[in-house]
Formats: sequence, structure tokens, C-alpha cells
Amino acid sequence: MGGEPVRLYVPGSILGYRRSKSDQYTNVSLIKIHGCESKAEVDFYLGKRIAYIYKAKTVRKGTRFRVIWGKVARPHGNIGVIRAKFRKNLPCQSLGGRVRVMLYPSSI
Repeated sequence: MGGEPVRLYVPGSILGYRRSKSDQYTNVSLIKIHGCESKAEVDFYLGKRIAYIYKAKTVRKGTRFRVIWGKVARPHGNIGVIRAKFRKNLPCQSLGGRVRVMLYPSSI
């Protein structure tokens, strides 16, 4: 019973939206996964679920915490940044915030 705790997620940071010089595409978010430093390491995370957890003012279903779920879509660049699609676009207050990259579903 006294085994090691199971790690369910890896932390990540929201960098911003996918953008060009003059436009930004708010339906795709850029996320840096902590400990992921190359495009090859991103392959493990493809299809994994991402949770953006935030605190609201009103209580719903017995809690003030809310979650916006998304998933890892593809790599972005060569240094371990990913593109993610969320069910609802992330709000601009979330930029610079934390996400949890879940280690499921497993592709094995």
C-alpha cells in the first residue's frame, strides 16, 4: 500500500496563441511542456489531454474551480513547444499561466 505516488500529469506553461506578423489565431494555443526540449520528445505527448484549471467567483457543483480541456495537436518549432486545441478557446487572462498535460490517453 505504501508505494510511490503515481504521476498523472506534467506541468506546462501557456506561451500565447499561434500567430503571424499581423494576425493571431486564438483557436490554437502554444504551450511549453516542462522537461520537453526537442521536437522528437514532443511525439510522446501527441494526442494527450491538457487541462487549464482556473478559479471562478461563483460556486458551481460545489466548487469554484473550472477546467477547460484540450489536446496536443502537433509540435511547433524545434524546442519542445506544442500546438494545442481546446474545446473553448483559452481566455487572454490565461496567457503566461499553467496547464497540466495529462499522461493519458496512452498510445501504447
